[in-house]
Amino acid sequence: MKAITAIGIGVAFAALFLAAIMEGTNPVTFLNIPALILITGGTVGATMASTNFRSFMTAPKAAIMSFKGTSINSAGSIGQMVELSEKARRNGLLALEEDVAKIDDAFTRKGLQLVVDGTDSDLVHAILESEIDGLAARHAQVAGLFTTAGGFAPTVGIIGTVMGLIHVLQNLAAPAELGPAISGAFIATLYGVSSANLMLLPIGNKLKEMSAVELNHRTMVLDAILSIQAGDNPRVLAEKLESFVPPADRGGEKSENGSPAAELKEAA
Repeated sequence: MKAITAIGIGVAFAALFLAAIMEGTNPVTFLNIPALILITGGTVGATMASTNFRSFMTAPKAAIMSFKGTSINSAGSIGQMVELSEKARRNGLLALEEDVAKIDDAFTRKGLQLVVDGTDSDLVHAILESEIDGLAARHAQVAGLFTTAGGFAPTVGIIGTVMGLIHVLQNLAAPAELGPAISGAFIATLYGVSSANLMLLPIGNKLKEMSAVELNHRTMVLDAILSIQAGDNPRVLAEKLESFVPPADRGGEKSENGSPAAELKEAA
């Protein structure tokens, strides 16, 4: 389910408010604008100071991506690579030139174009491996923004609580106001801890998971491209590539018996 991150965060905050209501607390009492400004501004500012501006500006887009989920279809790519492998074995690598232009994925298109152009296999491997390493580094940096923010938020919340308690101690002459003032002071900690553990850290973990899926996919594509260049048997290629895909997902919507490797076995 692509929306599982948004659903999970929604469930977590709903549980928080439901527990408060069951204890007899009015959720409106959790609304504290000064604390919200402190937590938001303090966390954003500290996170911004920890990275460069270009990376920081990718955070909103990355958060939206984490809610949308991944749309990578490795099982579908296996069938595509097996077809290209069969065509290359029959007609040669140059016969793939028309197919390369029709491929949407830039990474796959680049790798196959290098093969069609007659680039040495070691160089193809080095170029595509560098692409994968660069992607991994960029993904780690973006996911790290949310992990970093998740570390700052509780601390900023504690700062807000300390500030609130200082204000309380300055007004001990008004005992009737101490209760609400102390309650308001601790709301900053609530904001910091809840935003970190129920939103920021889950988003960071989701981005790491999405990155792992894409890196696994690209590694699979790299192996496929090198196998096509080497002229490996399409049946062997299908078996090799399916090791990158969970058994339940092999062959797209088909069962495992309907996977590309199984179809090649039946044809053989």
